[in-house]
Amino acid sequence: MDASDELLRRADPAALLTLDGVINGLNAAMATALGRPAEQCLGRDFGDLWPASEGVKAKSLVVHAATTKTVAMRVLTFPGPGGAAVACLLESRQVKDPASGEQLVWVHALDARNDLASLLIPFRLATKAADLGLWMYSPQEHQLEWLGGAPALAATFPDPHTYLSKVISAVHSDDQAALRQLLRPPTVQSPWVRLRYLTPHDGWHRLAVRTRRMQLGYGGPERVFGLVRDDTKQENRKKKARAALAAERQHAKDTAAFSSALITAATEQELQQVILTRLAATFGASGALLALVDEGRLRVSTDAGITMREVEFLHGMPLDDPGPIPEAIRTGRPQCIPDREDYIRRWPHAVDFPWIGRLGPDYAVSITPLSETGNQPLGAWTVFYPCGYRPSLEERTLMGTLADLAGQALRRIRLQQARVELATALQQTMLPTLPEHLAGLEVAARYRPSRDGLDIGGDWYDAFVMPDGAVALEIGDAQGHDVDAAAFMGQVRSFMRGIAAREAHPGTVLTCTNELLVTMGAARFASCTMLHIDPRDGQVTGTSAGHVPVLYACRDGSHSIRVLPGGPVLGVVPDTQYREETFTLDKGSALVMVTDGLVEGPGLTLEAGMERAGTLAGAALHDGLNAEETADRILDAAVAVDHLDDVAVLVIRRT
Repeated sequence: MDASDELLRRADPAALLTLDGVINGLNAAMATALGRPAEQCLGRDFGDLWPASEGVKAKSLVVHAATTKTVAMRVLTFPGPGGAAVACLLESRQVKDPASGEQLVWVHALDARNDLASLLIPFRLATKAADLGLWMYSPQEHQLEWLGGAPALAATFPDPHTYLSKVISAVHSDDQAALRQLLRPPTVQSPWVRLRYLTPHDGWHRLAVRTRRMQLGYGGPERVFGLVRDDTKQENRKKKARAALAAERQHAKDTAAFSSALITAATEQELQQVILTRLAATFGASGALLALVDEGRLRVSTDAGITMREVEFLHGMPLDDPGPIPEAIRTGRPQCIPDREDYIRRWPHAVDFPWIGRLGPDYAVSITPLSETGNQPLGAWTVFYPCGYRPSLEERTLMGTLADLAGQALRRIRLQQARVELATALQQTMLPTLPEHLAGLEVAARYRPSRDGLDIGGDWYDAFVMPDGAVALEIGDAQGHDVDAAAFMGQVRSFMRGIAAREAHPGTVLTCTNELLVTMGAARFASCTMLHIDPRDGQVTGTSAGHVPVLYACRDGSHSIRVLPGGPVLGVVPDTQYREETFTLDKGSALVMVTDGLVEGPGLTLEAGMERAGTLAGAALHDGLNAEETADRILDAAVAVDHLDDVAVLVIRRT
């Protein structure tokens, strides 16, 4: 047996290498450490056979001994047979092969059982450099030992040695099972696990822990090592960032909803409601006030953040008052008032306001006009901020944008209101007065504008006594829904009245009216039904220009639909002759003339709508209702069809 055999005849891992690191010989323990049979290791580079994380250290250990001819030591870790990693202190030194005289490097494991701490030094240095903490758990003693690392983490664990039960008691109850699992890792290394840990001085910490099973020295004791990372600050930053992002998203959502509500407000009352319920909340203010200009004076309303008692002096204030709100409205320039001194300096002639004394100590004020300089003054809103608050440029810009939207909405609402008032007045002047006290007849009419109430319609009705004593009745619908449609409707009705004064036949009246409209080159057309009724014998002569049929209702509750002869709508086809039909209206029966808005709509076909209206009319007569009451009941059919168009109803009942 030569000297080289003696160097390898050891229980601990050992190997002989050439100076360039090639394995010349090794024992079974080293082959086990390298994880392969000895014959597969011979002739291989020693550093290449170690795990990737340890290969560089293994090569440097060999190079150091080969080049300096001094002893080198280093802790290396390799997979152990029991699944735990083995931390081993390896020594390398040069030796001479007695047989060949060749210089070799002898690498072998040292017995470190009496100095286990030496095996932990590399791990302690590495964890400190990585700003982590390191602890060691001894399963037999149920103790944890803090090995050091980042100073901030060391303060979290002030006791270097502590029992497991004490550590578990400081862990959140929901995380204690995870900690116990970490101390019994089924594999060599666990994933990172988050734990909530309560410290005596600064509350809960959010720790990330990763454990690793390790054997200290070849054949030495097994321990569980834990790496600790304190994510408390990072989690708090993330939490604050998430809260800020959520708040920003909510603010954007609230602002979008505010804008949408301003745009869709249909009345001044709705607009006032939108502003007073949303303004203060959108800008984090304590209260809001809305002042609108009404005939040169302010009309004021507030939300719950400021009482009317505090601002009632503003109600009725003239627009030329020297105060800040009238000035902002007149000039179109926003005003920001941080305190009482600033207010008195800028408005020395307006110091009697009750809330002036609270400026500065209680709140600051921002005033934003609803219209820009040069536009008609509409009003302004005032926001009351907490004391010392100054809105940022971004907030002021957003407030100006929303105020501009509110001003546009107010102008639109007032324009629509003016149109409604004009339409109502025009419609009232154009609706005829029905003849009263007709012998043997009752006549009643009803008119309802389109559902949104914003347009003038072209529907009309008329009833008048002819020179021969007959009663002329007409109902029609001019094309369009605007002032021009109403004017055209007025022309058609006037033409028909004028022609009827000298022409006794309804067909002739429509023929002449059509020729007149065609000759004029009218840009619109109209549908119409005209009837002549002799109140003495109930004889009815009727014709139609493309209009809805007439309903014939009887007092027994039945009804029928009479499609009158005639021709196309008025004002389109020249040289049209409108044919007539004559029939009798029995006593107690009624004729119902309607426009299509009553019997046709998104929810009902024309045929179904006529049937519904006829049923209502027959039921009304059966119940003994007069013409007025029958007209009211029939008008209810408009609700059933969800009408969008104007509606006109003319009821003629023979008594």
